Amino acid sequence: MSSLRPRALAATAGIALSALALTGCVAKADTAASGSLSVTADDSSCAVSADSAVSGTVTFAVENSSSQVNEFYLLASDGLRIVGEVENIAPGASRTLTVVAQPGDYFTVCKPGMIGDGVGKTAFTVTGDAVAATGDDAEQMTKAVDLYAAFVKEQVSQLVPQVQALVDAYESGDDETARSLFASTRVSYERIEPIAEALGDLDPRIDYREVDAVAEGLDWTGFHRIEKDLWVPAKDALNSDDATPAWQDWNPSTPEERKSFGDQLVTDVQELYDYVHSDEFSTTLEAQGVASLSNGAIALLDEVAKGKITGEEDWWSHTDLSDFAANVEGSKMAFSLVQDFAATKGDDAKKLVGEITDGYANLEAALATYGSLDTGFVSYLELTDADRKTLTDEVNALAEPLSQLTSTILE
Repeated sequence: MSSLRPRALAATAGIALSALALTGCVAKADTAASGSLSVTADDSSCAVSADSAVSGTVTFAVENSSSQVNEFYLLASDGLRIVGEVENIAPGASRTLTVVAQPGDYFTVCKPGMIGDGVGKTAFTVTGDAVAATGDDAEQMTKAVDLYAAFVKEQVSQLVPQVQALVDAYESGDDETARSLFASTRVSYERIEPIAEALGDLDPRIDYREVDAVAEGLDWTGFHRIEKDLWVPAKDALNSDDATPAWQDWNPSTPEERKSFGDQLVTDVQELYDYVHSDEFSTTLEAQGVASLSNGAIALLDEVAKGKITGEEDWWSHTDLSDFAANVEGSKMAFSLVQDFAATKGDDAKKLVGEITDGYANLEAALATYGSLDTGFVSYLELTDADRKTLTDEVNALAEPLSQLTSTILE
């Protein structure tokens, strides 16, 4: 997060590579058609009647036998991108999910309680020939926005229990565990960061750095307030010689203060969860339309350029590369939703899409030198000036064509 950044950004983060050609999905409350796949969802499993299907229209008849409201997802091969989902399945109720699926590898998973990583994640294969996309531009754009909304909800549903685990360790004084959870907990938030930024003071409460809060006269709370307790401030390579050291006049939080900061973060993340599951969120997305996705891709890359690439975001933990990678991942997801549509706008647009695609690939390759979100990244302090310049150059090379994306899809 950059210093004094504006908060009225368009909603962002995305869903699926080639998503417009990949799928159309409909969640129905009626009984399944003959020949559909059955899904039995309970508190600990998600049993699908088959592990493969032929490309084209695929129907899942989902019966929720769990004790909680449930969700069913069909995910792409990376386990992150959403191909189709049906939510709010009450205990004892049945719903139907119909998707138009392309050949490839997928996963099925259920999410009892609508939070966390889900249960019963299982590989699912679609065989056969590629299916041509159908429907007009407006229909395809509506599908893209709907899938984006599903992705945001899924990310925030993972964030809720992750934050609770981090806070539990922090409040109990188990700093070793809390430090081990800090970077991974932030990933889901960083993928959809501008959602909170658009909600007034919610992002400042969750994610402001100390300098931002002081500059705006706000109480400093959230992730980075907790971070400063977990990593005792010290004068390090990122503190300039003429700056006031971060440890000067610093007093670690008391147990009572830790409880206050931890409980506040849990409350604020719950507010974000409630918002993305509200009618207001759906209405806002519909009003913004597909431009919110392209603008979101740009906004997340701006987050990288303004804060992560400088090492200013995670000032004490130096876990900036994790935030960096999550922002890039969210940006790429948003772009992927509209890339096929953009490519239909003529030869220049097709070339632009190719440049953006190459830009993401080059930036991801540069980042992979230092680790991954799955295995962790090296401390930002290990990067040399030359390393930071290489990453900066790749960010700038991607930012230039990406900045033209919104005008291209709106032509």
